[in-house]
Amino acid sequence: QPLVSSSEWLQLHGLKRNKLSLSQILSKIGFQHRQDYVTTLGKPVASRYADGLFPQYKRAQDGSVYNLTAKKELILHFVDCLRAAIELYKQRMEWLTSESRQIFGVIQEECIVIVLDFGTAAPTEFDLCRDALSMVLVEQVAQIAKFNLIRAAQDLLKWQQKSTPVSEHTVKSAVTWLWELDPVTAASPASSVEALLEAMSDEAVSS
Repeated sequence: QPLVSSSEWLQLHGLKRNKLSLSQILSKIGFQHRQDYVTTLGKPVASRYADGLFPQYKRAQDGSVYNLTAKKELILHFVDCLRAAIELYKQRMEWLTSESRQIFGVIQEECIVIVLDFGTAAPTEFDLCRDALSMVLVEQVAQIAKFNLIRAAQDLLKWQQKSTPVSEHTVKSAVTWLWELDPVTAASPASSVEALLEAMSDEAVSS
């Protein structure tokens, strides 16, 4: 995740190393109940020596049976690990669905153009759109390499002629430009397409 290098996300990446998948846990707290093909019977037969000796767990995915041999302390250790992992995923989901990410998703590209098409938005809607766009500029665009803004209108408006390197100054400049836009600007049915084509004409842009 290029936008965040939080310790929580690094821990999530380490879950595979921590061996917390069901198969990995089962292999540490028990052993698989085996069966083999018996020629005289003409069918696979499961061993019976473990019947009644161990608690057993049957996997729904493939029907395999595991004999559980671990002491309670080890099982409780895995319970704690799993609870910690669940909490990390909850935190990650909360982050992914908060603030500008809730509206725009997570911007992963390093060079982008945001095409603004306000249509016939009322003044209050226009301001809400600008609030949301300001949020994404400050929270996400500020973390990438280059960007530009283009407004779809009869007379197409561009913040910069080409995508511009991100800095504190350029982000502030873009926010100021955004709030200086005229709420009422004439547009034709082809305005959005023209703005998109203009955005795609910048070879540096990846999204």
